[in-house]
Amino acid sequence: MLGLKLPTDPRWVNIVEKNIEEILTDHAFCEQKATSTAISLIVSFPEYTELVQEMVALVKEEISHFKMVHDIILERGWTLGRDRRDDYVIQLIKFFPKGGSRTTQLVHRLLYAALIEARSCERFRLISEELRDKELADFYRKLMVSEANHYTMFLGFARQYGNKKEVDTKWQQLLEYEGKIMANLGKSETIHG
Repeated sequence: MLGLKLPTDPRWVNIVEKNIEEILTDHAFCEQKATSTAISLIVSFPEYTELVQEMVALVKEEISHFKMVHDIILERGWTLGRDRRDDYVIQLIKFFPKGGSRTTQLVHRLLYAALIEARSCERFRLISEELRDKELADFYRKLMVSEANHYTMFLGFARQYGNKKEVDTKWQQLLEYEGKIMANLGKSETIHG
């Protein structure tokens, strides 16, 4: 369903198991960044009323996910660590050239957002199925559904605002590129790395 070209190696969950505190901190910041992305889309493209409405709802949902992750961190006696570089996103954003029309910029941002959500969904599924910590496994199963909905929403908006055929071609190219990025990741205690 997600169209990802390179699935996450299931052994990545072993890294998660050994680094729960780090994963939760990274995940909390991923939720914060997702909130910021939705706000940025509202600020940058206010004339797209339907998008703005959906992004307002997404801001509320993503910040609630941040709070849920932060609450788990606190319940376990930890504190939220510092944010760190997201090498996955940094590499991903290099795919599309800068510039172009406002519509092109919007479509590219929507495609990036869709892919990040798709990869998060895939990772959350893996955690939910393989993690021995049943409380966290159940938590990630619930989040997986949200991420899948976000992925389809962003991709749908890209197709709505751009030329559908061109968007589908760019999407496939981006998926191929992301698969090559993932070949070098999956070895760290981060959601995407």
